[in-house]
Amino acid sequence: MSSDFVRYSPEIETFDPMLNEHMTQILDYWAKKVGESPVKEGSGRAVRGAHAKTFGVVRAEVEILSEVPAAYAQGIYAKPGRHDALIRFSSSSNHLGPDAQLGPVVGFAMKIFDVDGTKLVDEEPDSTTFDLVLKNSPTFIANTAKHYLFIEEIGDRVGDYLTQGRAGFHQLLADYLTGKGTLEQSGWAWEELFAFVKTAAETQVRNPLQGTYWTMASVRHGDYVAKVRIAAVAENAENVIHQKLDLSNGPDVFGPVLVDELRARAFDFDLQVQLCTDLTAMPVNDTTVEWSEKLSPFVTVGRVHLPRQDITTADPEQADALAFNQWRVTSDHRPLGEIMDVRRVYSESARIRREINDQPQREPVSADDVLSLPGH
Repeated sequence: MSSDFVRYSPEIETFDPMLNEHMTQILDYWAKKVGESPVKEGSGRAVRGAHAKTFGVVRAEVEILSEVPAAYAQGIYAKPGRHDALIRFSSSSNHLGPDAQLGPVVGFAMKIFDVDGTKLVDEEPDSTTFDLVLKNSPTFIANTAKHYLFIEEIGDRVGDYLTQGRAGFHQLLADYLTGKGTLEQSGWAWEELFAFVKTAAETQVRNPLQGTYWTMASVRHGDYVAKVRIAAVAENAENVIHQKLDLSNGPDVFGPVLVDELRARAFDFDLQVQLCTDLTAMPVNDTTVEWSEKLSPFVTVGRVHLPRQDITTADPEQADALAFNQWRVTSDHRPLGEIMDVRRVYSESARIRREINDQPQREPVSADDVLSLPGH
């Protein structure tokens, strides 16, 4: 079976020779954005450069399953067992504001505790946490560092474009395609524009406990190459109180829904891996391409259990100080491709935000560092 899967080697990745120069520009952009956020976002506190609004921080348990096929039982998934975890549900927007304004794209960031092995972050490589940073969209909307910068700038100003009506929307699309007029026609961002429009048009407003969340980009999976997702089990849809959401009902919809649901019952998700079988049809360096499940299905390697709980008891300061990073993983799960390399910037964003907010520059060692114990 494993002979059908693409084996990992560093040669499968490609990088722009100008990557370091682009990264300097991206770091400067994020430092400025986070530094200005206490005033621009109106909260008086620095907020994340992306996924600025938290809907809820949830206690969870991750069970790594036994009897998983060998090709899938790689890295941390090769050792069956249970781990405490935290999940942060958030808006994918880089702004604060009403949910209706921020839109239906939801982030699912999970921090798994007591995972052995050196982590690939410069800060605290010996920490025992392992992060999965996911979103309810199977693809990303930028492929290169060069495009990432102008796409972030445009994304930051979506509201300004849309206040100008149809003309503003047309200008948004034109700026996205042409890099705000900086790209030669042969290098226009067609694939990224299509991915942006598809995400905006097809992402439905759903109860977060009914959703599916993807890494979007690919990662190493031990000997192989994979994408990872976390998918709500069928029973979640049957059991939720809030079957349909209307974001116009008030400024905050997603957060109160999570509070209601988790006070009432527990919920479960499948932790799944999709292995690459064809680098052309399932590219590593083009994150706008959704990998076909006909070529390679997702296989469940773990379960994520969200027990019944009151998420309003979370320590707001400790929850706000949490930082999630695709690179807080072991080498067997190394992020792949240029856009994943760009996302190292989250470390610097977190450092600046915590410094401004006078928050600890350290990883929690358990869920109890952040959440109150039941009855306390």
